[in-house]
Amino acid sequence: MKIFDYLGKYGYEQLVFCHDKTTGLKAIIAIHDTTLGPALGGTRMWNYESEEDAILDVLRLARGMTYKAAASGLNLGGGKAVIIGDPKKDKSEEMWRAFGRFVQSLNGRYITAEDVGTTVQDMDYINLETDHVTGVSAASGSSGDPSPKTAYGVFRGLLATANELWGSDDIKGKVVAVQGVGSVGYYLCQYLHEAGAKLVVSDINQDAIDKVVKEFGAKVVDKDAIYDVECDFFAPCALGAVVNDNTINRLKCKAVAGSANNVLADDRHGDMLYEKGILYAPDYVINAGGLMNVADELQGYNEERAMATVATIYDNIAKVYAISKRDGIPSYKAADRMAEERIEALGRVRGNYIRR
Repeated sequence: MKIFDYLGKYGYEQLVFCHDKTTGLKAIIAIHDTTLGPALGGTRMWNYESEEDAILDVLRLARGMTYKAAASGLNLGGGKAVIIGDPKKDKSEEMWRAFGRFVQSLNGRYITAEDVGTTVQDMDYINLETDHVTGVSAASGSSGDPSPKTAYGVFRGLLATANELWGSDDIKGKVVAVQGVGSVGYYLCQYLHEAGAKLVVSDINQDAIDKVVKEFGAKVVDKDAIYDVECDFFAPCALGAVVNDNTINRLKCKAVAGSANNVLADDRHGDMLYEKGILYAPDYVINAGGLMNVADELQGYNEERAMATVATIYDNIAKVYAISKRDGIPSYKAADRMAEERIEALGRVRGNYIRR
């Protein structure tokens, strides 16, 4: 691939290759945009088939973090890191500490965190070499499991969606079809149940199903039948790309609002939802509670303050819908526009030189 052409096309600032012969570390750090602040994004460890696959993945993920942070109102930019290797057998304290030193060498331009294939223990090792890491163990000042906060943000976004649909965010009696009830999905069901919603759920884990049936009186359907449920909201909280050519015409909901990443298999599926009159709460806006929560660690974690920030997802989703109506565009495009407008506006404010 022509790396500099790609970087130029999408406005990347920096691509860093990190190698340590002693530990076998092969890492790539991508910094997309730091207009709003330092780039925050997790480190993913994956056995990529090729180095080009790893480069494309880290670039795509870093750019996504820029939009997520900007749309969330955070003073953070977008970045990501990937480590080429098998997370089950290639990890060591030495490797993580070598990686931590590379993170430290960026002088705070990039802040790392957990992602696919990495754990709290890995972050603790990184923390021995740099302060530019979040998601460490509780003993080091972590906020703990982010799932309840992510779920609360999705719940707030769902309420904003209800208000957009009916002029009220009272969801008592509304039917929500939740796909995936482990971790985030479970806590979302809890919030929905407390608000008086009726739950229809599916999951491949029977224990998870049994728990939400017992605690919240949820109705259960087969994992494939969840797309056919007549409901007010379809809440995907498991795999991505679930709104696709095979499912979109089966949906019998008024809105799609869930915690899963990359809900749309392709952008055109966002256009199709728009044409069908199905409201879509863009995934990276509605599921940003986890990012907001971990970002609070940078100030010295305060749960009350973090939850207040997560609650603003209601306003962020409402703004997306306002831009969608203002510009006559689907909500997934409106989310991008909201992020881009914030970056552009603050970029002008920060354009004046201040001596450091």
